[in-house]
Amino acid sequence: MTGFRIFSHVPGRGSRAGVLTSRSGTGEGVALLASEGNLARKPQTTLPVPPAAVAFRPDYLDFRRGIHVGNLEDNERITRILKLALESRYAQPFVTERWGRGVYWQWIGYLPRANREAMPLSSHVSFGCSKFFISVDTEEKLFKCGMQVERGYVRAPRDYRECQLQSDWDWHRLLRSLRPRSSMERELKRLVCREGFMLHGGSWESEASYFTRENFPSMRKLRALLKAAPGSRWAGFQLYYPMDEGAVRASTGLDLVESMLAIFREVTPVMNLCMKVQLAEE
Repeated sequence: MTGFRIFSHVPGRGSRAGVLTSRSGTGEGVALLASEGNLARKPQTTLPVPPAAVAFRPDYLDFRRGIHVGNLEDNERITRILKLALESRYAQPFVTERWGRGVYWQWIGYLPRANREAMPLSSHVSFGCSKFFISVDTEEKLFKCGMQVERGYVRAPRDYRECQLQSDWDWHRLLRSLRPRSSMERELKRLVCREGFMLHGGSWESEASYFTRENFPSMRKLRALLKAAPGSRWAGFQLYYPMDEGAVRASTGLDLVESMLAIFREVTPVMNLCMKVQLAEE
């Protein structure tokens, strides 16, 4: 083994829960995810401001209401902190998307503007783009951090025509990448089977499937599952690391921000396999 890892995966109480436990010397909390190989040879953070200036707090991830973003200063607001960090890391602008309203949001996404602008039909919408995301699932009581690709609808309701799958969406590139012995298979196996990430595929509703290291699917099975998602339902693909409330509360705000950025770095190769314009660190 050529690198090092400062995290171990500890199964959570639920069937789809897990936590990251630090072995960096602090004795508690969530710090940086450093996998064997590339990450060990790179700077671990890309914060564009001094760490002491980051005022994000663990309680801003509220497992009953969502992600606290309203009525905060810029150095407290996770939307602003992550956007600046991603733009610093990749030296290009990102677009922030969200689901939710008011003070608490349930889901926040970050997509590279260049990849969206390269779409000949869909450069005016974000649905077809691969994204980094964070979310608080108030039903599963999990904080999720990773990447996703949306299919949207194959047959969209009348009021949601802009959400209907188009030929230039990243979804098609994702499906083409799901081949045996492919780069995508290697990356997904590394993240799910070795690092404890999870896969979500299919509809956002009852037809969705979840995969862990215990039931990691073949690429043919995963592709077939995604293609079989009902056309009249919103569908997509997510690759994420789950953290339960205990792991979040045992961490500092800076620990969490650095963990989110480390997770984004880990899933970037998967995003690049889905995008027309790829991301590269400066």
